[in-house]
Amino acid sequence: MAVTRSPFVDRLSGWGIYVIGVVPAVASFWLGATGGLGADPVRSFEQTLGLWALRFLILTLAVTPLRELAGVNLLRFRRALGLLAFWYAAMHFTVYLTLDRGLLWDTIIPDIVRRPFITLGFAALMLLVPLAVTSNRLSIRRLGKNWRRLHKLIYVAATLAVLHYLLATKVLDPTQVVHIGLVALLLGYRLVRGFVRRPARRAA
Repeated sequence: MAVTRSPFVDRLSGWGIYVIGVVPAVASFWLGATGGLGADPVRSFEQTLGLWALRFLILTLAVTPLRELAGVNLLRFRRALGLLAFWYAAMHFTVYLTLDRGLLWDTIIPDIVRRPFITLGFAALMLLVPLAVTSNRLSIRRLGKNWRRLHKLIYVAATLAVLHYLLATKVLDPTQVVHIGLVALLLGYRLVRGFVRRPARRAA
């Protein structure tokens, strides 16, 4: 399938993705500061940041299927999308540490160890750290083929993140169904992509 790009995508740079990407965090912070996040602003702010971390993970995972199946080339934005996923996850965890738990480590550490949904979320964040650190050309050159192997950790991180999201609320609502379904679909594509692409190559 021929790869296509729209004029808007051609004009949009990686820095443009970062600028657009921080808008939800800034808007949510403003709502919290002005009393617009409801009765529990800390929890709402924390959940919003976590949800956007998952959304940027989904967008990162969608780049390859969009290129291979729909001919839409967003490959140059994948690094920015992945880094936004990491920074939103880091902000989500930071809000939990500071505003939620007040840096009281005697409650934070037991939370991480004993509460499965927090354990899963923390593990997902830890897996994203080496991916963020090596998301640069120097690391790509130095690691060579190992760079691709390392960055397959995003599949594990996405799985852990979606489990964290599912267990955090304990109620399966339509929003969760959509996000969990998208992650399952995008990860499932990785398992069958060889079978999908092979007939396309034969047809070509």
